[in-house]
Amino acid sequence: MKTILYIIQKEFKQIFRNKGMLPIIFVMPIFQLVILSNAATFEVKNIKFGYIDNDHTSTSRALVEKFNASTYFNVLTDFPSEALASASMLKGEVDVLIQIPHYFERDLQKEKHNSLGVTINAIDGAAAGVENVYVNQIIQRFNQNIKLDLLQVSDKLRQPISIETIPLFWYNKTLNYKTFMVPGILVLLVTMITLFLSGMNIVREKEIGTLEQINVTPIKKSQFIIGKLFPFWVIGMGLLTVGLILAKVIFNVPIIGSLPLLYFYTSIYILVILGIGLFISNFTDTQQQAMFIAWFFTVIFILMSGLFTPIESMPKWAQTLTEFNPIRYFVEVMRMVMLKGSGFKDILPQLLKTLLYAFIMNGLAVWSYRKIN
Repeated sequence: MKTILYIIQKEFKQIFRNKGMLPIIFVMPIFQLVILSNAATFEVKNIKFGYIDNDHTSTSRALVEKFNASTYFNVLTDFPSEALASASMLKGEVDVLIQIPHYFERDLQKEKHNSLGVTINAIDGAAAGVENVYVNQIIQRFNQNIKLDLLQVSDKLRQPISIETIPLFWYNKTLNYKTFMVPGILVLLVTMITLFLSGMNIVREKEIGTLEQINVTPIKKSQFIIGKLFPFWVIGMGLLTVGLILAKVIFNVPIIGSLPLLYFYTSIYILVILGIGLFISNFTDTQQQAMFIAWFFTVIFILMSGLFTPIESMPKWAQTLTEFNPIRYFVEVMRMVMLKGSGFKDILPQLLKTLLYAFIMNGLAVWSYRKIN
């Protein structure tokens, strides 16, 4: 026990003596959480909007005003011709273009129907889909209003009964995308910092030659590994604490569930990450190699964790692969506990899988570590 405490004390001193490591641990996560939570969003705003008004009537101007009043669209200009509008979209100056035909108002009054031409820049398919939904919603609301204006008095008397839907949004009443993203970004930071630091720290011992000196001492392999990795477990828990405080103070993300339950799960999850870091360090000789391998697997885990892309939208084979992704379970648990208030029974499947992952990865890491006596 004294040997383990001595190694832990030595590691803490070594970490805090390294001036290059301190910003990585305490400064970078704060900036990353603040910046990424604001930047990593699928919300589409400030859509560059252009239109061709061939009618120039009060009805066509009212339609354009609907887009101008929207917070999602930035109405730029009225193009005099379709050729100029197409050239502007080609240059990337316009995202959405609406063409109002000739006799738009007259045909609505006589024929009771008309059509609009909508052109959307679809280089970014996801953004184009969202923009199309926004356009359709505005046109549908305008369509309802114009129908009432065009109805005759006799028609209004026998106006059919309308059905109104009243949506109720659970877990994110304001539909704020940061509420969804901040817990996931926090998972990302805890994972990357603990993985990179643990893997690089052990490899650094190889580079400076102190690992060979430790290996020839009577210290047991289990004592060395516990003493070496425990400080990074503490750092990971500290990062979670700082992240939760920032999430509440800066982004006002609700924390409905139990904090002790969240810390309990995180304590097990960090063991998984530390085991992966130790396993990587056993097969690398330089910090650059360890960083490259860790980053390679981290990118795959993050992209298949459901952090940015819903797992349900992935192909079946990809959904099967995510079952072996520990980050997926941490993202799910973080959002379930923080936003839904889930309890122990709710996260039990993820907890058991993470616990099994921790045993496997740490077992492989200890087995692959070679201590030369």
